Amino acid sequence: MPMYQVKPVSGSHIKTDLPTCMYALPNVHALQNGEVQPAVKALEARQDEIMRKLYELKAAVEGLAKTVTTPDADLDLTVSSSLSSQSPTSTAFRGITDLDTLLGKDLGALRDIVINANPAQPPLTLLVLHSVLCQRYRVLSSVHVHSSASSVPPQLLSCLGPRHPDSYARQMFQLGFTLIWKDVPKLQMKFSVQNMCPVEGEANVARFLFKLLSPYPSDPAVATLVDSWVDTAFFQLAEGSAKERATVLRALNSALGRSPWLAGPEFSLADIACYCCVLQSASALSAPTNVERWIKACENLGHFGPAKLHLK
Repeated sequence: MPMYQVKPVSGSHIKTDLPTCMYALPNVHALQNGEVQPAVKALEARQDEIMRKLYELKAAVEGLAKTVTTPDADLDLTVSSSLSSQSPTSTAFRGITDLDTLLGKDLGALRDIVINANPAQPPLTLLVLHSVLCQRYRVLSSVHVHSSASSVPPQLLSCLGPRHPDSYARQMFQLGFTLIWKDVPKLQMKFSVQNMCPVEGEANVARFLFKLLSPYPSDPAVATLVDSWVDTAFFQLAEGSAKERATVLRALNSALGRSPWLAGPEFSLADIACYCCVLQSASALSAPTNVERWIKACENLGHFGPAKLHLK
């Protein structure tokens, strides 16, 4: 029982409206007609630009992380990189290649082909194939110098072309081509550490790169003929004795008397390899008639400029 009882002073039907905020202020960022002030628009545009650059930086870091995890890829000095727009090559390579089929699905990181080469033995064939690849794909090309290479000629430092201002935006490119001048006994190529073992030898790397341009001939006899000429170029023209080179020149002259190119009516890897090795071994000075005509036909294609430039 309560001590005392007080009668209510108001009825229970009265409603009280409680405020949802302490106080309200007008929007100081809007003009009288409701438009956003120019300063706010500029701030939003700046924020969008910062976010875009952060995205590009993230893509670049992911690409560098892929390269750093590659053994022996000591990238201590970046010299050049180039962007080449996609355009048809002057040589009609037969067949269409799919990078996803050949190199695996593109998961966001740039598919980078890393090549270690000795500056004492410049890989002329790879420079020619790089030039053709740049006409087919958007290629991010870069040259680096490993600490084991004591001296590298200036022309080799810029052998893949000038640096492009958008080289930091790796997501703009379809393929990476990284050349590292390094003191190695034999040329090496590394693409995927997880799924692919290193490829050694200029001939084998040239076969890999050429397949990015055009499939090997479906005819086994023609494919064997191409491989035979490639091996002959590197093992006899480039590394053989004077007697072996003379024998190869006679074989070249005989083959070119029957067809315009070494593997028949179509330009192939056999022509690229043999041309570069003929020039590198100085065999062009004593070339027979058919070989001279073939050399001029190769030069007319326009792909062999890098090879001739580095022989001067």
